[in-house]
Amino acid sequence: MATLRENHEKFLKFLKEKGRANATIIAYAKDIEQLIEFVEGGGKTVPPEIEKSDLTNFVTKLGKESYTPKSISRKINATRTFFKFLREENEVTEDPSVSLVHPKIEIQPPRILSKMEYRALRDACRSEPRTSAVVELLLQTGIRIGELRRLNLSDIEFGENNQPGKLRISPWGKNRERLVPLNQPAQEALQKYLAVRPKSKEETVFITRSGRPFLIRNIRTTINRYFKNAGIENAKVNDLRHTFVATHLSRGVPLTTVSHLAGHLRLTTTEKYLQYVKRPQEESVSLTEL
Repeated sequence: MATLRENHEKFLKFLKEKGRANATIIAYAKDIEQLIEFVEGGGKTVPPEIEKSDLTNFVTKLGKESYTPKSISRKINATRTFFKFLREENEVTEDPSVSLVHPKIEIQPPRILSKMEYRALRDACRSEPRTSAVVELLLQTGIRIGELRRLNLSDIEFGENNQPGKLRISPWGKNRERLVPLNQPAQEALQKYLAVRPKSKEETVFITRSGRPFLIRNIRTTINRYFKNAGIENAKVNDLRHTFVATHLSRGVPLTTVSHLAGHLRLTTTEKYLQYVKRPQEESVSLTEL
């Protein structure tokens, strides 16, 4: 019989083979590692030894350690996925995770930056070409931070004679490949950055001064610093994406167009923003600059 840790390794391999997003695999790996450490503290090392009470005690402990309801809910999902895998592998005959109850999560409205706020952010990072390009891309295209991190130089197509360019967003997980337009502010910011981009063998657009890929955590840390410099409170990197979606919906861009450009898997995801914006009576055909 395989131990919990041996099954943990097989579980991660299974997730990769199923094409789960890398971020999901990393999160689940940490979540199950945390669960294993907890039950090992009680002397349990193989799957059949784990009981319902072990899992409920684990969830209770997370609550006492001030984990947010959202984080606890994700760990419950990871646990259920893990035990579903264990059943399929015949490591357990019963699934003790089915009775776990998700905590109530209060859905917060998206943080939509005002025109004054995103202009202040742009002014704050204007002298730093890389940060300025990151901000303009996220704000003008609505792409995800992970998609920006994976952008390669070959994914950029600049427009000529003041015409919009194109940005190829490669498929990742369940997200399909798509093309998004590059308007003038985004193109200009990218061109200024590429003119001073350090020489590197890396194909990724955004790199560090030493020529290594600019990681997601680096992007978050950098943008958070400029939010602070611009005096913008309670804002995160993903709020630039929220602002893109909400602003274009408020300007009358068709719902299906915004949904496609944002890469939403379901139209209902885009529709949720409608309760936070005032929609004009007539739809506009084209996108506008923020």
